[in-house]
Amino acid sequence: MNSLRVLIVGGGTGGHVYPALAVANELVARGISKDAVRFIGARRGLEATAVPAAGFKIDLLPGRGIRRSYKPSAWLANLVAGLGLATAGLRALWIVGRWRPNVVFGVGGYASLAGVFAARVWRKPIVIHEPNIAPGLINRWAVRRGAIPTVALAGTPLTGAVLTGTPIRSDFFTVEQPGNQSKFLVTIMGGSLGARRVNDAGLDLYDRWRNRTDIAVRLISGPSDYDRCTRELMSKRHAIDALDFSIIRYEENMPAVYGDSSLIVARSGAVTCAELSATKSAAILIPFPNATDDHQTRNAEALVAMGAAVLLADRVTTGETLGVKIDALSGDQSLLLNMRAASARLAQPQAAAQVADVIERAIRD
Repeated sequence: MNSLRVLIVGGGTGGHVYPALAVANELVARGISKDAVRFIGARRGLEATAVPAAGFKIDLLPGRGIRRSYKPSAWLANLVAGLGLATAGLRALWIVGRWRPNVVFGVGGYASLAGVFAARVWRKPIVIHEPNIAPGLINRWAVRRGAIPTVALAGTPLTGAVLTGTPIRSDFFTVEQPGNQSKFLVTIMGGSLGARRVNDAGLDLYDRWRNRTDIAVRLISGPSDYDRCTRELMSKRHAIDALDFSIIRYEENMPAVYGDSSLIVARSGAVTCAELSATKSAAILIPFPNATDDHQTRNAEALVAMGAAVLLADRVTTGETLGVKIDALSGDQSLLLNMRAASARLAQPQAAAQVADVIERAIRD
């Protein structure tokens, strides 16, 4: 592996970036130099900061994704996006031609399209990863043009798919669930970018539970909504309030968050679902209703069917409905233990290694 070069393309959200980094670290563990693993991402994506922080080099492309709307405002935005995409494609062609990777690994998202296109022009082997049971448009396009698909979930409709699971960092699999705690700690989070509906439900809980001493709430708001959430909380607080309620802008050490939480409230993106299983966590899942092909609902249903999670529809999510769900679980320790055991049965600790195996085979073939 020492003489090989791997180009990883795509990103945008944590659901794209963190599996990519897990695979990159697996390749490094197998002997490839960090300098021989390079990324192409979008300037607006999480990868712009997360990839350099992990010690890898990245080329950032201009532009943004296409808006799926027929509104006139979307037409203009998509015209601008199309120009940006054309520029990104030309830059990706130059990068692939100059760097000459042995294989290109696509993880979805805006920058993946330009990178996979460039790999196809330069006749480089392509491997992609699809974390959701409903494949994204770019990954479907890539597979039709010869990419080898690795998938997180059985039944994902991509020709020739190799079932691997969702790659996540190895330290998630060493998390121990909390023992007896003086307070039942609920962590509420909406993903790497946050989610306003989820945040609002968490803030509404403060009004309802301000006198409680048996429970604690930690709200991870996401960077874009942190200031608003903080102002809302300050406006609600009274000096005599007893509830232990904190807001965090963004959390780097997510394994620790899962480890000290009695219950997780979250969206049901593929990476979140994989992290819940790896950390043996019980969860209330609130699928993002506008996800492509409603894939977050389908992700959540897989955990619910196993008894690892409870589903709460976004349209009915309020402090009241969320509070009812939390109280039902916090008062039934036997149910929580069963949910954690069910969650653990879904864990896939070899996912990154299995994706790396496919990448190696693509190079050899």
